[in-house]
Amino acid sequence: MRVRIGITDTSKVVELDVDDQKEFQAEMERAMTDAGLAWFTDTKGRVIGIPTRAVAFIEIEADDRGPAVGFAPAV
Repeated sequence: MRVRIGITDTSKVVELDVDDQKEFQAEMERAMTDAGLAWFTDTKGRVIGIPTRAVAFIEIEADDRGPAVGFAPAV
């Protein structure tokens, strides 16, 4: 699944592909509680360190929705 993490004071958004949503959430919660650095290795083998004091938002996008296709009017 795709995870996007916004970084404060910048337009930077870190995008990760993670295998286990619950494990990712638990690790982020531990890191946020400790106000430390969260380290992750995504499914492509990249290692990413995120300072929790700089996290603006975390967005988790599940893969089970499938592609969005259609011709509905924009709202």
